[in-house]
Amino acid sequence: MALLTALLSGLLFGVGLMVSGMANPAKVLGFLDLAGRWDPSLAFVMIGAIAVGSIAFLFARRRKQSLLGLAMRIPAHTGVTLRLVLGSAVFGVGWGLAGFCPGPALVALGAGVPKAWVFVAAMLAGMAVFELLERAKFGRQRA
Repeated sequence: MALLTALLSGLLFGVGLMVSGMANPAKVLGFLDLAGRWDPSLAFVMIGAIAVGSIAFLFARRRKQSLLGLAMRIPAHTGVTLRLVLGSAVFGVGWGLAGFCPGPALVALGAGVPKAWVFVAAMLAGMAVFELLERAKFGRQRA
């Protein structure tokens, strides 16, 4: 049941990204172009997403189990670290350059957008490099 719920949630999320325009790099870049021909329409999408997410987290914090009976796993760390700031900056630069972030890139990949193939390949390569660096770092710390 959990797998089916995850599949349906992912499909609904993907449809939402397509309908809202978040999977369209031109629309995203128009939203990010504050000094040019700014398109504020994605701000409403983000405000709606933040509102729904905030309400969901408010209820989730009060529960020990999900509605499916699974353990609730909410992040315990809420502090702002240099690693968090740098990661956010890299994310923002990538989003601004390509017009994609990971979720919409996967939706665009499924829709057959050629630019998404390049972005997803670069994203996976970056994730692999990060994982290798993390393993090397933790391997040295344990020795």
